[in-house]
Amino acid sequence: MTIGIALSGGGVRGIAHLGILKALEEAGIKPVMLTGTSAGSIVGAFYAAGYPPDSILNIISKTKLFKILRPSFNWKGLLTLEKTYAFFKSFLPTNSFETLKIPLYVCATNVKNGKTAFFSSGELITPVIASSAIPVLFTPVEIDGEYYIDGGVVNNLPVEPLVGHCDKIIGLHCNPVDENFEVENMKNLLERTFLLTISRNIESRKLDCDVFLEPYELRKFGALEFSRIQEIYDLGYAYGNNEMSRIVQILDRN
Repeated sequence: MTIGIALSGGGVRGIAHLGILKALEEAGIKPVMLTGTSAGSIVGAFYAAGYPPDSILNIISKTKLFKILRPSFNWKGLLTLEKTYAFFKSFLPTNSFETLKIPLYVCATNVKNGKTAFFSSGELITPVIASSAIPVLFTPVEIDGEYYIDGGVVNNLPVEPLVGHCDKIIGLHCNPVDENFEVENMKNLLERTFLLTISRNIESRKLDCDVFLEPYELRKFGALEFSRIQEIYDLGYAYGNNEMSRIVQILDRN
């Protein structure tokens, strides 16, 4: 049986993917294909390159990946992701989809036509950065003359490349909607608006998943709460273990 895993975006909440992947590994469940958007593409790139979940967490924590940003005062965006290129290159030196140990599809949004674009060959790092470029906050990323932004804008659960190529599909979504949200300031309202947007485009894609995992307790974490990375990882790991009997039961079905 072949298993494909789709990893959603969701800012720092995406760290929960690592905890769930660790739980799956310990149960002997490993994917033959991965897809990812935004934070999911970052997790997917490292995991596909062969880094264990604990090592990825350590890298992200010690290098403060989510804070490697610099101001960008231009019309395209308030912040830019240029500094992240050097970070990725230091840990993914071959910078190629073809050298990954697990095939990976990175999802980004084409600004011009508003459609999902999947990258799976050639240079790896630039598509990952493009997939993570939250609109307005981050500068769009140019690839072959086209501009791309966060893949979650139109597709936050990129299952399409897995359909027809894997016997079972597991969807990991890290954006449960908090139904008791209160506006505190413009920053948390902007974050709320974006999370609502990317959460609403997954409903049809959930139907393609044999197993859909969404830790509800993630609702108490903001997408930009960098200081709570370890808590989010532990939550994902605990959730994965709690759901494991259900996961195994579904995967064992013909």
